[in-house]
Amino acid sequence: MAEFDGRSYVQERWLKADVALIKAEAGDHLGNLTYRMAARNFAPLMAMAAMRTIVQVSHVVAPGDIDPEAVITPGIFVDGIIHVPDPAQEEDLNRAGARYPEVAV
Repeated sequence: MAEFDGRSYVQERWLKADVALIKAEAGDHLGNLTYRMAARNFAPLMAMAAMRTIVQVSHVVAPGDIDPEAVITPGIFVDGIIHVPDPAQEEDLNRAGARYPEVAV
């Protein structure tokens, strides 16, 4: 709890992560990103909160091809880009019963 101007407020710790793995619709080699639909909700926040951000993009474009007004996450928050042109959707994989391979510990 903290008090500001005589009123009590609940304070929470900031969002923080060592690594963020996020998906974007398009990105350039400088790391500027755009998103589709619900990905705009948390992906930009996690990119800013993480010490290292790796992004899976569906479309890699040349620097300058993304309108600066359309950039949601600037490249300063991105450490790596992986181009996956036709990514499988998690919902489809779950419906098909896909499972991660077992790893011996």
